[in-house]
Amino acid sequence: MQYTMLGQTGLLISRLAFGAMTFTSGNKDIGAIYKVGAQLADELVGHALSAGVNLFDTADGYAGGESETLLGQALKSRRNDVLIATKVGFRTGPALMQSGLSRRHILWSIDQSLKRLNTDWVDIYIAHREDPHTPLEETLWALDAVVRSGKARYIGFSNWSAWKVAAALEIQKANGLAPFTHGQMHYSLLGRDVERDVAPMMRRYGLGMTVWSPLSSGFLSGKYTPQTLSSPDNRFSGFDLLPFDKEHGFAVVERMRGIARRHNASVAQVALAWLLAKDAVSSVLIGASKLPQLEDNLGAAGIKLSAEEVAELDAATPLAPVYPNWFIDNLADRPAVEALGR
Repeated sequence: MQYTMLGQTGLLISRLAFGAMTFTSGNKDIGAIYKVGAQLADELVGHALSAGVNLFDTADGYAGGESETLLGQALKSRRNDVLIATKVGFRTGPALMQSGLSRRHILWSIDQSLKRLNTDWVDIYIAHREDPHTPLEETLWALDAVVRSGKARYIGFSNWSAWKVAAALEIQKANGLAPFTHGQMHYSLLGRDVERDVAPMMRRYGLGMTVWSPLSSGFLSGKYTPQTLSSPDNRFSGFDLLPFDKEHGFAVVERMRGIARRHNASVAQVALAWLLAKDAVSSVLIGASKLPQLEDNLGAAGIKLSAEEVAELDAATPLAPVYPNWFIDNLADRPAVEALGR
């Protein structure tokens, strides 16, 4: 296993982390995702631990909180050896206030999460989404209160726009509030939007990045074909969330197969290794509903792509020009750029 520091903190995290979104005690709100019961959850966590994973991620909104409960049970005997991250922001109940990033909801939610996880603190508490209805300052002061109370050691954000993170960091710095350490964002060969604004912003502020859905909901595992994609028993039939061109995706997977053969690796391992080769990425969350799937994903830690292979995969999914990026690029000082080797 590889390890790195999370952003500018002293927190040492494994570069492959375990995501517990699939854990459930019976909740089937998203049947295509929530499918791992207590026994298998314990086996998956144990295997991840044996492989050197030390960061385990969940959220209060996964399976109605059941993911937190099962993860807490699986990690109970190893609590002091691991890092637990959970999230707040999505709806967790029918009451109007049981959602969002208000002070009321954050302070209530952290206590509920700690009960389910059966722990006195979480290592990382993450704002799961933006909340357009709550002043940003209110959210930041509430997250600071969670850290000052000892219920969380660090805080992060997930699925936030670059401008809002930058604004939040400036507010935190100006007022001595607990700062964001990292962002948990979607990033994959078929979803590279973070490279436009989010990743440059993170570099500017020294933030880490953890990645969710690195295989684009399993598409980049290479197990799907145009004929099986609509099968009622696969993930896409019940949870087709990510907006990417499937036809283009199949072409990318074929390109990945050649690289996989050169490394005696799986297509999924190539997709994960591509992310691990990116400087902006601190850790990649891998989730699984089967032990062989987890074993295969963990093998990505031993795959090192060459610079040429990374460039080949980059070229297979080029970022479309978006204003003002194309304007800035076209007016770049070319001699200066070439002199700097960029």
